Amino acid sequence: MAQASRVLWWRAVLVPCRFQSDYLAAAGPALAQRLAGDVEVRPEFLSQRQEETLCRELEPELRRLRYEREHWDGAIHGFREMEKLCWTKESTEILQCVRDAAFPPGVPQLSLVHVLDLEKSGYIKPHIDSVKFCGSTIAGLCLLSSGVMRLVSEENQEDWADILLERRCLYILRGRARYEFTHQILPDADSFFNGQKVSRDRRISVICRNLPDSSDPA
Repeated sequence: MAQASRVLWWRAVLVPCRFQSDYLAAAGPALAQRLAGDVEVRPEFLSQRQEETLCRELEPELRRLRYEREHWDGAIHGFREMEKLCWTKESTEILQCVRDAAFPPGVPQLSLVHVLDLEKSGYIKPHIDSVKFCGSTIAGLCLLSSGVMRLVSEENQEDWADILLERRCLYILRGRARYEFTHQILPDADSFFNGQKVSRDRRISVICRNLPDSSDPA
C-alpha cells in the first residue's frame, strides 16, 4: 500500500495554525491555496441508513479477520483490511456515487475497493502511497468514527495541514496531496483539529481508486 516515511509528524504540532476552514487547518494560507483542488471533503456524504447498509455488508467479512499490529510496509498499526470486488445492489449504488464524485468520466478505475478497519487504538503512520498500487486519486468514505488526517510536505516538514474527516464524510486526495505530502491518521491521543479534541473510535474506510497511470510520478 505505501512507502515508509521518516517524517517527524510531531514537528507540525509546534507550528501555530495560520489558516483554517471548516475541514482544513494549515500552516499558512499559501499552503492552503497550494492544496486547493487536491484536497476535498464532503461532510455528510452518506446518510445514516447508507452507512448502516455498508457496515452490515462488511461486518461478516471483517469478523473473519484479526486485527494486526503491523502492516507489511510498517505504515499501519491496529488494523484489518481487505480488497472487495462483489457488493450488494444497494452498496454498489453508494459506491457509484463515490466514483461519480471523485473521478471524471472515462478515467480507468480499480474494480477492487479497499476496506481498512482501524480499531480504536489503531492509527496510520506518515507515508506516501506507492504508485504501483493506485493512480493519482483516492476517494474514501469514513464509517463509524470521525478522525483527523495530517499531511506533511516531503520538502519542508513545517508545511503541514490537518483535515477533519467527520463520520459519514467523503474525502478525496488528488495530485500533489498524494505525491508531495505524506498522509496519516492520528491516534486517538493526538486526534485534535485546530485545538479541539476529535474523539476516535473504531473507524472503517472504504476507498475507491483509479488505475496507475504511466504519467504519474515514480
